[in-house]
Amino acid sequence: MLGYGSQTSQSERDWEKKFRDGIVPANIRENMQRLSARPHHVGSPYDKDNAEWILGKFKEWGFDAHIETFDVLFPTPKQRVVELLEPTKFTAKLQEPPLSVDPTSNQTAEQLPTYNAYSIDGDVTGPLVYVNFGNREDYEQLDRMGVSVKGAIVIARYGGGWRGVKPKVAAEHGAIGCIIYSDPRNDGYYEGDDYPGGGWRPRFGVQRGSVMDTDYPGDPLTPGVGATPDAKRLAIKDAKTITKIPVLPISYGDAQPLLAALKGEVAPDAWRGGLPITYHVGPGPAKVHLKVESNWDLKPLYDVIAMLHGTDDQHWVLRGNHHDAWVNGAEDPISGQAALLEEARMFGELHREGWTPKRTIVYCAWDGEEPGLLGSVEWVETHVDELKQRAVAYINSDSNSRGFLFTGGTQDLESFVSGVARDVQDPETKMSVFERSHLHSIANARNAEERKDVRKRHDLDVRALGDGSDYTAFQDFAGISTLNLGFGGEEDGTQYHSVYDDFYWYTHFVDTDFIYGRALAQTIGSAVMRLADADLIPLDYAPQAETIEKYEGELEKLLKDKQEEFTERNLELQEGVFRAINDPRRPAVPPPVEAVPPYMNFAPMKNALEALKKSSDRYSKDLSKWQAEGGPSESQKMESLNEDLLKVSRLFLNEKGLPERPWFKNQIYAPGAYTGYGAKPIAAVREYMDEKKWKEAEGQVPQVAQVIENVAASIDKCADDLEALAAPQQ
Repeated sequence: MLGYGSQTSQSERDWEKKFRDGIVPANIRENMQRLSARPHHVGSPYDKDNAEWILGKFKEWGFDAHIETFDVLFPTPKQRVVELLEPTKFTAKLQEPPLSVDPTSNQTAEQLPTYNAYSIDGDVTGPLVYVNFGNREDYEQLDRMGVSVKGAIVIARYGGGWRGVKPKVAAEHGAIGCIIYSDPRNDGYYEGDDYPGGGWRPRFGVQRGSVMDTDYPGDPLTPGVGATPDAKRLAIKDAKTITKIPVLPISYGDAQPLLAALKGEVAPDAWRGGLPITYHVGPGPAKVHLKVESNWDLKPLYDVIAMLHGTDDQHWVLRGNHHDAWVNGAEDPISGQAALLEEARMFGELHREGWTPKRTIVYCAWDGEEPGLLGSVEWVETHVDELKQRAVAYINSDSNSRGFLFTGGTQDLESFVSGVARDVQDPETKMSVFERSHLHSIANARNAEERKDVRKRHDLDVRALGDGSDYTAFQDFAGISTLNLGFGGEEDGTQYHSVYDDFYWYTHFVDTDFIYGRALAQTIGSAVMRLADADLIPLDYAPQAETIEKYEGELEKLLKDKQEEFTERNLELQEGVFRAINDPRRPAVPPPVEAVPPYMNFAPMKNALEALKKSSDRYSKDLSKWQAEGGPSESQKMESLNEDLLKVSRLFLNEKGLPERPWFKNQIYAPGAYTGYGAKPIAAVREYMDEKKWKEAEGQVPQVAQVIENVAASIDKCADDLEALAAPQQ
């Protein structure tokens, strides 16, 4: 076992087996039924009730637990209007009807209405334009079609990127309002039978969600610092993360009359959804009135923090999942929270049987994740100095369904989590969750070369994380090694952020017998236990060095691809290709001439990566040798090495942060400014390249290279420590 010596490995395996054998699916089911029984959004009575119930459970199981409270800005809707004024009149329902078979869908008085949090207030009227997913490339296509959204209200379908990017890009192109709808091709009957006959989103189902600009996750009024009572708050008008134009989400039942009223160009093939209409782009003759008005109030957050103290109380292994939801939230987030509680219950059982972790285990039930990672961000911002000294790693979950184990995080934990996955059995196929996930990756490889790469891998592919759940502040702000784990891929539908994401739906269409809830608890609980008890913190930097080298290679490929693309396009413009193929009856605007990107000097980063690979390989070899020789040596040297290992991940931070996004301090892992949930590794360089700011991108290379060099030097120090640890005693 990675990080364990011969004397401690078998004992750890015995305790882990007891832990996994003790996880009971019925308990996870009971947890979900209780926590999702009523709507429990931020500031609601049942949100607080759940937090207090979770606190009581942690205390019952022997944890040292408390609630930390933060007051944050959380707007809730006061007035919402979507009306078609021309060429016919239609008023959108903007509500999800209760269903007789679904016993909690009728809790209307407690449900948050359908809306997008952090939309600016607005009352606008204008022509409607369909913009596909509403990403930047969609507006490039509209430009080619000669369609402008200036002064218009845009309608975009969910998918193709994070929802908050849609109003952001629309505003940048002069739109005055944004409507987002769930198209059945991506999220409804096109995929399978709709609810309640099947698990997919029904005609009037709506996806709520935050549209907060993710440049500053957390409370918009206290960017970068915890929302504590003494925090200096911005005025609401100065909050940078609130949208520039009003936004509302609607169902495809409400969207169909709006889209059917559009004329103009027929939408490109890739833009067409699953509704029984011809998809036109507009503008006109459809004219729409959109109104949004919210209550801009401070609401309390209730973070539940529970510690199971170890013999080494100076170092923490952290595990978290959020407990707030947009409505009842059975899948998102209670499927993960219910498993987390079963993990904690079983740790309490083992503790009563005589097991005490070496390092302190910290369980966190976060509040306010849905509006913008509020609870975890405010907690990390408040405790960041302590976390940098104590945190070994943070393991997150969110939604869980059934199928394959998906792993995201920092690749220094890639070998570690793969070892854990080999020891957990998939509940349906009876193979290990590692083997099933690995074979799933082969089956879903995009080409023969990718399949070959997957087959050669010894470990799971730990993907880079963007900005989608409570790991964000730990990884991107505090520089802590991170994992995000969950099962999925075989669920029979989704009711994401809808009133129908509830206990009835989940138990009929997702993990009906909670065996994948058990697998999640077994996997993450084993990982927490193994991190907490390891003689040597089980980090291996070789996979991380290999991955960062791949990220750098992607930057070089992007530059080469853009040079070739722009050179060819400019040549075709000169030759008259676009003029020749342009349909005179449906004329399109030719693409603009682009300046061909200059060559960039990646040498500083490549040199730094050579140092990183060398130090990482050295540490891996020393680690293998240390384990082969039986492991532990002098305890004082072990403590010194573990302290040095904690420092490595912190060195990925630059306290100045990313250009134009100073909250994000990690120079390797970050979301993109226009990807939201999606990661954009080495964002300091990549973001400028995407903006075609080649000089600025090249200017960031030396700074990133310096960070990598610092990490390499720190790993070399750890290798020195490990060699001293393994040296014969005089």
